[in-house]
Amino acid sequence: MKTIDKSNLDKIISILKKDGYTVIGPTVKDGAIIYDEIESTGDLPIGMGDEQDAGTYRLTKRNDEAYFGYVVGPQSWKKFMFPQRLKMWDAQRNGKGFDINLPKAPPPRYAFLGVRACDLRAIFVQDKVFNNGTFADSYYNNVRKNIFIIAVNCTQSDGTCFCVSMKTGPKAKQGYDIALTEIINKNEHYFLLDEGTLKGSELASKLNFAKAGDAQIKAAASAIMAAEVNMKRTMNTAGIKDLLYNNHDHPIWTEIATRCLACANCTMVCPTCFCSNMEDTTDLTGDHAERWRRWDSCFSLDYSKVAGGSFRTSTKARYRQWMTHKLASWIDQFGTSGCVGCGRCITWCPVGIDITKEVENLRSSPKIKS
Repeated sequence: MKTIDKSNLDKIISILKKDGYTVIGPTVKDGAIIYDEIESTGDLPIGMGDEQDAGTYRLTKRNDEAYFGYVVGPQSWKKFMFPQRLKMWDAQRNGKGFDINLPKAPPPRYAFLGVRACDLRAIFVQDKVFNNGTFADSYYNNVRKNIFIIAVNCTQSDGTCFCVSMKTGPKAKQGYDIALTEIINKNEHYFLLDEGTLKGSELASKLNFAKAGDAQIKAAASAIMAAEVNMKRTMNTAGIKDLLYNNHDHPIWTEIATRCLACANCTMVCPTCFCSNMEDTTDLTGDHAERWRRWDSCFSLDYSKVAGGSFRTSTKARYRQWMTHKLASWIDQFGTSGCVGCGRCITWCPVGIDITKEVENLRSSPKIKS
């Protein structure tokens, strides 16, 4: 373990940029903390925090100069590896046929600064989706193999966090190149640095660091523990797959549907959802055509449309599909839950539907036999 002062963050960014990385980190835009390209620590949300609850999000001003004093915003890192809109190919008429042109630009080389433990787990979940032996997405995997990850351990939780229940946080345990824990007290502001890979060790060796003492290691552990013990939401995951499978016809789905707007916000902010659609376009002459992949959602009526019509016509069916897939059938598909406990689906639901409460409602209501 090492300790670095806050001035070393600019040095980290500078080193990564010189190595050819585009550094992506948290920054404030349009009243929220989002992930975007940053040039220096001046772009970070210094002194800013957030307050979240069901259907509620707002930025707050902290009483310190914390660099990572927020939890998570509406975006996740998946938008960089699985972009909202991606051109697959274009075609130009050539006589009686077409010439197909594949994108030629090299994949971007990203350094992610500020990856929370829940979002780090979400990246692992998407790894299983986009590179699972049966299906491998070339764009995702070409970007993924060139990423440098700087995790930041949570030292506080917000109103919709439940990562402890999902065993995904608040401490990042693996999969990072470097992990930081921010420590602020009356007289000090520093980071505890943990190296996770050889690449991380090489970068750390270029910084101005000191060996972490027992008191500093204990302070970091206490700060992370504070985030854990203050977490307000929980989800009981015991037997959750069978719970969802055995309650397909439970009346609770009808009750949820009376509140759900089928707006798809929960799937858009989710760091693991991966539904997409193909969109073919052509110009007016018919000489040029393009194919684009774009994000879609199981809440979209057209997403379940087949030759005979849509097979999920009701909001009830679409919400049940989303929740059952996320917490049950995802496990059968990919060997892991599709939920990492980040709480975004609760925060950004306009009517405040809470997935943790709906699981509990299923448990406490009379069971429907399968």
